[in-house]
Amino acid sequence: MSGWRDEMKPALFLFLSLLAFSLRAQAPAPAVVEIFAEPHHHLAVENSYVRAWRFNLPAGESTLLHAHNVPYVTVSLGAAEFANDVAGKPEVRGKTVDGQINYSRGGFAHLVRADAGVPFNNVTMELLHPQGEPHNICEKIVDGPLKDCSSDFSKLPPGSQSRTAAAAMQQKRLFETDDVLVTSFSFALKQSYSESGPQRARLLIVGNDAELQVEMPGEATKSLHGGEVLWIDAGKNLTIVTPGEHEVTHFFVLSFKTAGEAAKP
Repeated sequence: MSGWRDEMKPALFLFLSLLAFSLRAQAPAPAVVEIFAEPHHHLAVENSYVRAWRFNLPAGESTLLHAHNVPYVTVSLGAAEFANDVAGKPEVRGKTVDGQINYSRGGFAHLVRADAGVPFNNVTMELLHPQGEPHNICEKIVDGPLKDCSSDFSKLPPGSQSRTAAAAMQQKRLFETDDVLVTSFSFALKQSYSESGPQRARLLIVGNDAELQVEMPGEATKSLHGGEVLWIDAGKNLTIVTPGEHEVTHFFVLSFKTAGEAAKP
């Protein structure tokens, strides 16, 4: 009897292996949901140009398999490390630093797992108009060369108030497409930054742990904090005031080149 059992073990193992494989093959693939149905994405702004989502993925959690059907830009809020599982491709590891800008052409579905013990937070901005080819300006966001992004900072008189202000405020054009221009701002001191001249429609994104006030003629002052966004219609000029006593204030502006008077979200 013992010999019979020994002879049956390989056959039984093979049968169970084939059964497990068959069950896996028959298991339906996870359903792809639209980004509206992915519970870690929270809609902050929507109009005919952009949908801005506040994305919060706590450590140890995973998103649903969700679709990115259009190009999008992300601004990282804090550093993160995660698993990125794009449907039909091998899983890859992702890593971002605070304030990192990324651009994607979209057209895929994926799920993300915050499996490295830290949360994954960003602002995801879906671009609803055709974008054409993206081009780097002062930072390498996409494949391709950098453009000349030199400034006139060195020409300002040493010790002058203008040079001191310029040293405390960094404004950098990062990259652009046919439709949008992304610019970063960094204020090291208490600053008041005012726009002048005609302005395009634009989206303001406040950097991680930052705080600022936005003033526009005829409107109440708005206080914004890290991860919050604000849509500004074309033709409106604003003043941004930062506290700046101890912290550097970061914010980003997504400017829409072809936008006229867009509807308020």
